[in-house]
Amino acid sequence: MKRIGTFATLAAALVAGLVWPGTAAAGKASVVKATASRSGDGAYSFTATVAHADSGWEHYADKFEVLSPDGKVLGTRVLLHPHENEQPFTRDLGNVRIPAGITSVVVRAWDNVHKAGEQTFTVKLPGR
Repeated sequence: MKRIGTFATLAAALVAGLVWPGTAAAGKASVVKATASRSGDGAYSFTATVAHADSGWEHYADKFEVLSPDGKVLGTRVLLHPHENEQPFTRDLGNVRIPAGITSVVVRAWDNVHKAGEQTFTVKLPGR
């Protein structure tokens, strides 16, 4: 009977990321800074600085999104590899069309384990 209890404890620790902390210990991806600029054709370009304790392919920040105030995804930058040795890191996303009437957007990062991060960054759109 004790063996079953030990197995259950080990299983719970695995799920919580306590035995192999490389996967869960990195936490969620966060946007620590973001900027927007308007191009000549009316589209916007965004620069996002993302922080995440990437631990290799098994747990890394895998994208950031530009969202309308009501949560609609307006643009996505897919991040194709871990950034273990570059933290935080900054990437760009261009040619994002923002509907009329929107004066600010939210930038949110994701990681491949926890999905959407909680620390977002609100950006006021220049010219709006």
